[in-house]
Amino acid sequence: MKTLDLREMTLQELKDREEELTEELARLKIQLSIKRLDNPLLVRAARRNLARVKTLLSEKNAAEGSGASG
Repeated sequence: MKTLDLREMTLQELKDREEELTEELARLKIQLSIKRLDNPLLVRAARRNLARVKTLLSEKNAAEGSGASG
């Protein structure tokens, strides 16, 4: 998923997406450990997507916090 698409999401949508990606990453890691994953690069992609979502969540939380107090 592109960063621009993620930036358009609301805070709740990002939290839901983070949950989905965390579960997906766990599944991929299990499949990788039992040698059932055809493409191990999927783990890297999932990890990076999760990092993107977490980064945007912290940016939005920081912007929300600074907007409320300022």
